Amino acid sequence: MDKIKQIEKYYEELKTINMEKTSSTENGFLSIENYNCTLNNGHTIKREKLIKNKKNGSAAIILPVTEDNKIILAIEPRVFTKETVDIGLPAGYIEENELPVISAIRELEEETGYTSNDLELLGAYYQDQGCSEAFNFYYIARNCKKIKQQNLDEGEFIKYILVTFEELEELMKKGYIKGLNSAYAIEKGKNYIKK
Repeated sequence: MDKIKQIEKYYEELKTINMEKTSSTENGFLSIENYNCTLNNGHTIKREKLIKNKKNGSAAIILPVTEDNKIILAIEPRVFTKETVDIGLPAGYIEENELPVISAIRELEEETGYTSNDLELLGAYYQDQGCSEAFNFYYIARNCKKIKQQNLDEGEFIKYILVTFEELEELMKKGYIKGLNSAYAIEKGKNYIKK
């Protein structure tokens, strides 16, 4: 395909060949690193990189479906949104040297008390490649079983509910689920859920 050749040419031209960290600012959970980045075309651009909790911020997002075909949704504070609360899917940051699928299992158990040994990757994408190297992994977790109580981190407040596929679609239609990560995982996982 001719377009692929053109894309590859542009990739080569715009590739970063050198990065120089010029400064950084630490502000608790979020930090910003400033860089001068030299491109293969000879130009230098300034960019800021967002660091979350001294890590790159990659996350696992889980679409959990129970043995009786209910979807588990998480409700938690999202203080910077208009509503200040969000309903979406269980999710969490991937720890250093942790496989994304292990993170998905761990986060599902911590946030809901459910577990699954039937996970399938739905996709993986950058969160915001303009200012972060964070990469999100989206999983469907089938045949989820309740094995324990929630085990939330300090300062984490999560309630969860179980809904049918029809109720999930109604929540989407009425605008209750507004987070892109949840909406994407739900859209990609629809074909895996029995209706």
